[in-house]
Amino acid sequence: MSKKTSCRRFTLITHYSLLITIVIPLATAGAGCGARRTPDLERIFAPARARKDKTPVIVIPGILGSQLMNRRTREIVWPSAFRSSTDGLSLPTSPDLASNRDELVAERIVETAKLARLAPDIYVYYELLNALRRFGNYRDGDWDNPAPDGDRDTFYVFPYDWRRDNVESAQLLVRRVEELKRKLGRPDLRFNIVAHSMGGLVARYAAMYGDADLPAGDAPPQPTWAGARHIKKIFMFGTPNEGTMEAFATLLEGYSINEGLRRRIRLLNKLSREDAVTIPSIFQLLPHPEAVRVLDQNLAPLAVDFYDPDVWRKYGWSPINDAEFRARYERGEVRDEEGAPHRATLAELDAYFATALMRARRFHVALDAHADTGETPVPLSSPVALYTFGGDCEETLNAPVVLRDEKRGRWLTLTAPRDLRDAAGRKIKRRDVIRAMYEPGDGRVTRRSLLGERLDAPRRSQFFDTPLPIAYGVFACDLHSELQNNKTLQDNALTLLINEVVN
Repeated sequence: MSKKTSCRRFTLITHYSLLITIVIPLATAGAGCGARRTPDLERIFAPARARKDKTPVIVIPGILGSQLMNRRTREIVWPSAFRSSTDGLSLPTSPDLASNRDELVAERIVETAKLARLAPDIYVYYELLNALRRFGNYRDGDWDNPAPDGDRDTFYVFPYDWRRDNVESAQLLVRRVEELKRKLGRPDLRFNIVAHSMGGLVARYAAMYGDADLPAGDAPPQPTWAGARHIKKIFMFGTPNEGTMEAFATLLEGYSINEGLRRRIRLLNKLSREDAVTIPSIFQLLPHPEAVRVLDQNLAPLAVDFYDPDVWRKYGWSPINDAEFRARYERGEVRDEEGAPHRATLAELDAYFATALMRARRFHVALDAHADTGETPVPLSSPVALYTFGGDCEETLNAPVVLRDEKRGRWLTLTAPRDLRDAAGRKIKRRDVIRAMYEPGDGRVTRRSLLGERLDAPRRSQFFDTPLPIAYGVFACDLHSELQNNKTLQDNALTLLINEVVN
């Protein structure tokens, strides 16, 4: 659900402590705000195209942003208009998350997608990569066979299986970078990372911990910043640093890519709720434990621990707590990638679910941790600075509503607004429900989540009230799936990349 804005507004935070709010008055009589205005990147960056020896870039897509292919049959399973007859998107569900593998591999980023023969191509990451090529004068890099000058003026794309644990993806990123540096003969080389959505979380973990796993048991994570020897800066487009309530909605209802299409196309292939509950990375996108907001029928805060399996069981959240699904699973009617019934017992299924939630909580804790001590860390003291690019013009889900259906003896969870009745029977209008459930954002990630403003730790940014070392932030009016294609955001990111002082 999105609330349309009457004018496009861009808010820019600069290194010079200036907050510039530009309202573009495009209104014409009876015609709203008129045509959308975008920067002419061809002209803006024409002089910069001659700039050489730029720091190489790694592009990391978000969830759903890498093509998934069967390694044996070479069938493309995602993105595709139709579900594969032999492969699904579900992973096995044992408590050993690292062993829950299938035949799907990620080999390419999704630049464009064609979901029907007569339908036009859908630009996913094409516009971002084209901006790097055309306006930034970067060349496409080859991880396996890098050019001799691949240590400068080059970008490398990091596709990964977005279903996997994010720590695993971060470890893979670090190992690929280490191998690339060996091939280039540049042990001192550091990269700038341009990441969309969940890719920013992968990059942050890689910077903070290198290829180390989460510590065992309840041992507190201690950032080593081992990845800082590979990474200079991280440019985050719509990264949910406090998580996103849309991940919760996906675990309840599944997810469709229709948002990015900007039109009504009914797809037969989507991430179903039964797919979603098998994917560890979606759990790791849940709201941060300190940022979880759930409302009762009076729109008052309801104390809920999102990382306690008993809470999910109480409210019947996710297919794993659905009686019909559990019965089908026990009868062997829920099948794996090969079409065979899942061999795990219900006890093993529940153990998987508890492990996925626990691992997600630990992932959030790891990204929160700080290596330095003292009550007031120096702003921007982090070895890797963060740059944020987001949207703040769309109503974005922040707090679902939980209601008790006494007639049916069950709980209802609303992730979309509607008229309500409070405990006294008084009507609450939909517009008031919207204000309680939603916050400004990009339709998927709230502004506060991108900035990490709710995290309970000392401030580390000169410009935002956040413990994240954010050196720069810019906002535009666009949807989450379009942020990386937004010309204003590209303008800002390219300006920072191209004009960087190379040490």
